[in-house]
Amino acid sequence: MIVSALLTSLGINFGLCILFFTLYSVLRKQPSNYEVYMPRLLADGLSQQRRFNLQMLLPTPGWVRRAWQPSEEEMLASAGLDAVVFMRIIILSLRIFCVAGIIGIFVLLPVNCTGNQLASIDFANLTSDSLDVFSISNVNNGSNKLWIHFSAVYIVTVFICCLLYYEYRYISSKRVTYFHSSKPQPHQFTILVRSIPVSVGISVSDSVERFFTQYHPSTYLSHVVVHRTGKIRNLIEVRAAFVSFKSRYGAATAFHMQQSVNPTQWLTEKAPEPHDVYWPFFSSSFMGRWISKLLVVLACISLTVLFIIPVLFVQGLANLAQLEVWFPFLKSILSITFVSQVITGYLPSLILLLFLKMAPPIMKFLSSIQGYISNSEIEKSACDKVLWFTIWNVFFGNVLSGSVFTQISILLEPKKIPAMLAVSVPAQASFCIAYVVTSGWTSVATELFRMIPFICSLISKPCVRSSDDEVEVPSLPYHKDIPRLLLFGLFGITYFFLAPLIVPFLLIYFCLAYIIYRNQFINVYAPKYETAGKYWPIVHHLMIFSLVLMHAIALGIFTLKKLPLASTLIIPLPVLTLLFNAYCSKRFLPIFTAYSAETLIKKDREDHNDATMAEFFARLETAYFDPALLPIQYSTNYDSRTSPLLPSTEV
Repeated sequence: MIVSALLTSLGINFGLCILFFTLYSVLRKQPSNYEVYMPRLLADGLSQQRRFNLQMLLPTPGWVRRAWQPSEEEMLASAGLDAVVFMRIIILSLRIFCVAGIIGIFVLLPVNCTGNQLASIDFANLTSDSLDVFSISNVNNGSNKLWIHFSAVYIVTVFICCLLYYEYRYISSKRVTYFHSSKPQPHQFTILVRSIPVSVGISVSDSVERFFTQYHPSTYLSHVVVHRTGKIRNLIEVRAAFVSFKSRYGAATAFHMQQSVNPTQWLTEKAPEPHDVYWPFFSSSFMGRWISKLLVVLACISLTVLFIIPVLFVQGLANLAQLEVWFPFLKSILSITFVSQVITGYLPSLILLLFLKMAPPIMKFLSSIQGYISNSEIEKSACDKVLWFTIWNVFFGNVLSGSVFTQISILLEPKKIPAMLAVSVPAQASFCIAYVVTSGWTSVATELFRMIPFICSLISKPCVRSSDDEVEVPSLPYHKDIPRLLLFGLFGITYFFLAPLIVPFLLIYFCLAYIIYRNQFINVYAPKYETAGKYWPIVHHLMIFSLVLMHAIALGIFTLKKLPLASTLIIPLPVLTLLFNAYCSKRFLPIFTAYSAETLIKKDREDHNDATMAEFFARLETAYFDPALLPIQYSTNYDSRTSPLLPSTEV
């Protein structure tokens, strides 16, 4: 891609961002749009109707200041720990790319530009030059200047590992503190028991009562057998039950221990929050769940393979010569400078972005039939699926399409992979920059403007709405937004020493994301359920993967650039990085899997003399009734589900 095509893409997306910011600044002030731009404040009764004045029709930046003001503790109290973790991803990225940007722009970029491996830069006709002259490709083979890039790889690796350790430790402590500060929650005292053996003439309920009374006599409290409504019979018995205990430690002990000599019976799982239970899960048998998991794996693989088609099409659009071969009848149109710049600079990223929009809902559906018992686990699983689907198709599928898909045999020879990466990755730097601008800048501006809810609101306005109707408060789709943040982190880490020009565009994106998502957590989104920071291990592992990928690319680059000593000295870096990851997994990951006995017993002792615990245990006996089997309620207390100070956590 030439510089002029990138500038065209940059201009289009910059214009769209300004448009969305302006429209948001004006439309958010109109009382008729409160349900779109501040549904959370409206549901909490914190929004105020204002009289019309001229300022309501003028764009103002006051919302930026209000979004900047809340502290992290205030964000934690109002939006939950998951929201804090989401914002910490952005903060981590800003810290990484501030340092990488200083090194890349002020050190590496001048070194790249002074090389003469490629044609000299014609500053009088800069827009016609390829972006390769700004990359490491322009540094002469065997040049001692490549040691600057080598040093940059080491410095940034050490810096990122230090940040990752600090963040893992910080969020781990936040998770424990969040648990200690919470009020007693039903899921802290409850486990789910499946595959309950039932004898002839004995009900599931009786089996559960006998078993836990006999083997957990001092801690067993009560149970609720799961029932499901059926089309043929009014009520189906399911061989599963929510079993509650008198203490958190008692529930944890029952969860971690094998309950039966037969390991396929009395299977235990941690219970989710009552409103987080995914009830359709219980209608599947053990064999049905196993088959579903297999089908989901096959579906994910098939979807990834089929996505190669739009990826290859996008690659063809980015290559003007290839496009003229595919569509010779468009040659006269493609000869127009502006048209060719739009097609090669803006259209490929836009088309790929539109195709990728389909991935999150598909992956969430696939996760929902995989056997998870809670909505939060479904979303977390979907986040993993969307992340790796996106990385494979946008990075490996798109960036490396010319090598991976035409030379599949290379993947069977690991020794050749670094060389293949070294050739292919720098060549696609311009596409990655254009993708960051299109998928990053414009998407985050669209998030602020909330285009789809705004259009839906316009369509539904003619309908009469009762003042007693509840305001629908959405929750942030973590499975869609976290993968985008991490993909851009992958781009930045792998490209900062290859094509440092990408870093300023990433910094602008993360700065916009920081302000916009803080604004959305304050005004729009409310937590529906809480994982207490369980998304962070996904973030940590992806950052480690990005570092190792950068090391593999660096190994190939220095080999191709005839600097064998640098290639040799790079080899210890991925080994040390993986050892660091292993240490973090031993030190911090168990905290995200389950709370320690020390933590649980300390919390149980704090509640021992609490007079309200008797009332809590009485409510616990009915907390896990299937909502579909409860009497219909025509009036609900919405605030109990959306209160910003909801003391919810998970075990």
